Amino acid sequence: MSRPPTFTPPPGTRAHRLATARGEFAALIGEPERGPVRGTALLLPGFTGSKEDFIALHAPLGAAGYRTVAVDGRGQYESKGPADDESPYAQGELAQDVLAQAAALDAGPVHLLGHSLGGLIARAAVLLDPAPFATLTLMASGPGPVTEPQQQRVKLLRDALAALDMAQVWEAIQALETPEDVADVRGDEEDLRRRWLANSPAQLIATGRQLCEEPDRVAELAAVTPPVHVLSGERDDAWPVPQLDAMAERLGAERTLITGAEHSPNTDRPLETAAALAAFWDRHPGPTTR
Repeated sequence: MSRPPTFTPPPGTRAHRLATARGEFAALIGEPERGPVRGTALLLPGFTGSKEDFIALHAPLGAAGYRTVAVDGRGQYESKGPADDESPYAQGELAQDVLAQAAALDAGPVHLLGHSLGGLIARAAVLLDPAPFATLTLMASGPGPVTEPQQQRVKLLRDALAALDMAQVWEAIQALETPEDVADVRGDEEDLRRRWLANSPAQLIATGRQLCEEPDRVAELAAVTPPVHVLSGERDDAWPVPQLDAMAERLGAERTLITGAEHSPNTDRPLETAAALAAFWDRHPGPTTR
């Protein structure tokens, strides 16, 4: 489970309901403090995550001149979705949501970033239509399914969601945490619990299945994609770093390894992550920015 440093937006960042042709999505939008906007970035969170996972990136990316729009996907946290119907959470449907979000921003081609599961959804959106995107960043998101140990963890969660309500599953998750994990969330547990309870169980079951069954679509992506950036920490338990290295090579992508970070460089090392993102976007501004 991702653990943002806070759920309180920093100065210059505002909560927003992003109205699109496919409904409303909860968003946090950060604006540059001064000067022209160099570009707009659309940020997609990972499995069990939310827009708050990018909260530490808004200020440094704003200082670099970038408008940042972090969204909760359908059925994630503050974006509503059905609780017992998995069909709206098929990957193709979620990809269409991303295209609608990009269109609603009315900002010209946007810089698309997906973290973990969000990277798989971002890839699917680009494969449907690459035109709305100036660049694609895959953050801690690999070519196919997650590792076998992570598949087992996802299966346990899916089985629990089929048998228990969200509050009971939360209690079961907490009982399995290590002492180090418990120490990490002390003081933030209520925010994390509130986020968990707001998720749609159908969304978690459907997207968990995608993490375990995702096909390797790297060759498809290499044929159509805008400039790609593969960014990760120096350790990753969902997709091993050598696998991410090989994917970047197959894509002809730029590759960044964030020292001291693991599966969530956006929360582990936000300043270093923001600097790498801004440098990549500076090199690939796209046709137009507004």
